[in-house]
Amino acid sequence: MKLKLILAIVLFTFSNSHFGQTNFSNNPMDAVFETKDSKNFWIAFDKMDKSKENPFKEYIEKGSPGIKAFTENRIINADSLFSVAKKRKADYERSRNVLDNLSSKEKRVRAIYSALKYWYPNAKFPPIYFVYGRFNSGGTSAPEGIIIGIEKLQNLDGVSGLIAHELIHYQQNITGKDMLLKWCLLEGGADFIGELISGESINQISYKYGEQNKDKLGEEFVSRLKNTDIQDWLYGTSKKDDRPNDLGYWMGYKIIESYFNKQKDKQKAIEEILNITDPLQFLKQSGFLDAYIEKYQKDKKESYNAFFVND
Repeated sequence: MKLKLILAIVLFTFSNSHFGQTNFSNNPMDAVFETKDSKNFWIAFDKMDKSKENPFKEYIEKGSPGIKAFTENRIINADSLFSVAKKRKADYERSRNVLDNLSSKEKRVRAIYSALKYWYPNAKFPPIYFVYGRFNSGGTSAPEGIIIGIEKLQNLDGVSGLIAHELIHYQQNITGKDMLLKWCLLEGGADFIGELISGESINQISYKYGEQNKDKLGEEFVSRLKNTDIQDWLYGTSKKDDRPNDLGYWMGYKIIESYFNKQKDKQKAIEEILNITDPLQFLKQSGFLDAYIEKYQKDKKESYNAFFVND
């Protein structure tokens, strides 16, 4: 499965509460790849037509911390998983051997972790759990670690880029007033630094559209960035036009990129990007939307600087 399809169902919690973990290793070579849940799933799956009891109860009971985290909002319970597994047996079968070449990805991910350690020496490295769910999430971040939903995979293409993106969320501590801008900086920052350390661009459709429609989107974003309404920018669209999902990733990336390119000390810039305290001032320092802000303020008969004052 191409990564763009995986990312369409990756869930991100607006809260930073599980980021900036301190109980994870600070050594990139200690990265944990936990796959026992995959083995346990197939044991349960192969018992479905033979067992009088729900075999997925044992899958959940014996599950890793990743299973525990995935259960609450995705697996729900053993009965829910059993119901989906019976209906979609053929779909699950397609991923039975998808982790066979995981060792090659482990080497790649350790290199990505090491690259982040260079850019951000204070980085922490969460474990990565490969689990089976109910086809409703390709991956997520949780206090327990990075969780990848195996059933959504047909191969491992793009998994290292997805892991790089989620890895950055654990380093972020972006504060300030809740608004669309803040959340776009969270996602765009994860994309930007994730790409920096992995060399992989993971949101190609929305990025292509963004570049082709920069002026239209710049004007719209300036008029909305202080609001908490995320529709048409993050995690879904109203279908008002032909835009793809998650243009906020692109917008956040471009603001972050502009800021990064202006800084002489690039390592310090990464630390600042991960620890933004005032999204509006960060936007001002980036200069990325200046032309659109100036026009917007002129129409309102207000000064450029007035735009960056928190209401």
